[in-house]
Amino acid sequence: MTHRRYLAVSGNIGAGKSSLVEFLCQRFDLEPYFEPNEQNPYLGDFYGDMTRWSFQSQIYFLSAKYRLHRSIDACAHNVIQDRTIWEDAEIFAENLYRSRIMEKRDYLTYRGLYDSIRDVLRPPDLMIYLHCDVRTVRQRIKKRGRPMEQDIPLAYIRKLHNLYEGWIERYDLSPVLVFHTSKMDYMTDLIDRHDLVATIARCLEPQLSLAI
Repeated sequence: MTHRRYLAVSGNIGAGKSSLVEFLCQRFDLEPYFEPNEQNPYLGDFYGDMTRWSFQSQIYFLSAKYRLHRSIDACAHNVIQDRTIWEDAEIFAENLYRSRIMEKRDYLTYRGLYDSIRDVLRPPDLMIYLHCDVRTVRQRIKKRGRPMEQDIPLAYIRKLHNLYEGWIERYDLSPVLVFHTSKMDYMTDLIDRHDLVATIARCLEPQLSLAI
């Protein structure tokens, strides 16, 4: 029986994760799993008052991501995931705590639950990290125009960026591919597109094949 492949795409807000997931699903035989942003009933409140709603929003994401991971484990198809549960904890919750937005008691409760969940998760076969500079991230957030994201402080985005850079250096659960998406244009540039697809294919051959 062929081993089912599990890819994950990680990166800051606006780094291009969802676009890359959609693109790779067209090029490879992959089932996509997207981050449940639209379903989070606390997200709008969180962006309006981070201190009040940080714990509730992160707990929602943690539980939703755990259900998503269970679905991934049960899927017989090759899969690709847009942002993982590791990022929720190691980047977003960690940033809220370090910034004193989430109080220590709530953070420790969250972290204890995350640690219990993390121990039973299957890591991806390949982690794709999208490095994107803060200026480009800010421009993309404004361009895509999601109302709840427009007032995100620049300092918040920068802190996420720094945590992402540190996390990916420490990450050792699976092989990592890093793409610098500030300048890469795989949607319209044929050379960038070829290089990206070829690099991913080399990492996953022979189990992952191009879609016809």
